Amino acid sequence: FSTAITITEQPVSVSVPVGYSFTLRCRAQGRSSLQYQWFCQYQSDCRLIPGATNQDLPIIAEQTQLYTCRVNDLHRNAVFSDWVKVEVHQCVARGLPPRLWQGEPVIVLNPQEQRVEVGQPLELQCAAMGVPAPSYQWYRNGNLLEQQKRKKLQITHSKVSDSGTYLCCASNSHGEHWSNAVDVHIGEQSQPTSLCCMSPALFLLVFVSATGKIALLVGNNRYQHHPNLMAPVRDVFELRHLLEHLGFQVVSLLD
Repeated sequence: FSTAITITEQPVSVSVPVGYSFTLRCRAQGRSSLQYQWFCQYQSDCRLIPGATNQDLPIIAEQTQLYTCRVNDLHRNAVFSDWVKVEVHQCVARGLPPRLWQGEPVIVLNPQEQRVEVGQPLELQCAAMGVPAPSYQWYRNGNLLEQQKRKKLQITHSKVSDSGTYLCCASNSHGEHWSNAVDVHIGEQSQPTSLCCMSPALFLLVFVSATGKIALLVGNNRYQHHPNLMAPVRDVFELRHLLEHLGFQVVSLLD
């Protein structure tokens, strides 16, 4: 006669600094006495933890690993708890939790400003410690990004509309903590943004791109049915120096 086993309290994932002491908990109910056995997995190696046969598993954080607990009864029924992740931060300088830390989120990795070409991938990263492990939510220009709920924000093919100010909120049952706000610039391919005719003999074509400003000056000095003009030569020379002073790369041509 077999009886079911029900997990009543699942262990929870945590994100902690190296050397931090904490306890994973698992609770279950059954119609006969229950036995517990904890397992851990590092990379592809899953192994039984010797002596870890209690409901509680004390841990001193050393490296990031996965854990699960097997519960079995006298009738050879067995169930496994959820796999949980113990994320261990080896290098934590600023953001180290205060001495009276209660597990509230503490940001340990802030996103960095990005400049990305149109169509290229955009990636921002945020990381926080917390017990339980924090959940993440990204925002752009103060607006919630519904699909961006991981530590790493990823946009496969960025668009100009993806430009803006980004920040991430890390939260758990103890509270929330916000990352630094960073600007993301998505550049457009070079396109002429201004075309003006200075005179019948002088044309200015301006290109503004993500990488710089370029001006093309064309001065027409000779016409088939018109006397030679001297103004284009002088205008190209003077306008070239003005545009260079404004930070443009200038290409000037005559005739």
